[in-house]
Amino acid sequence: MSSPAGDVEVYDLRGLKCPLPVMKTRKRLSSMAAGAGLWVETTDPLAVIDIPHFCREDGHLLEASERVEAGHRFLIRKKA
Repeated sequence: MSSPAGDVEVYDLRGLKCPLPVMKTRKRLSSMAAGAGLWVETTDPLAVIDIPHFCREDGHLLEASERVEAGHRFLIRKKA
């Protein structure tokens, strides 16, 4: 699903447990254009540690991290 802005996708990973959210996010970003945005939605409580760490290690920009009703969501901008 794409946002109205067109360059941000929503990736629903709710219900998946560590390490799947990071593994699937890495794979999804690998197929996206540099600079594209991805909202990652997850219910895994470890994602608040794992997703920011993944972004730092791989060089992606974590633009937002928000607590939502059933978990968290993260806005990741793919590295250039």
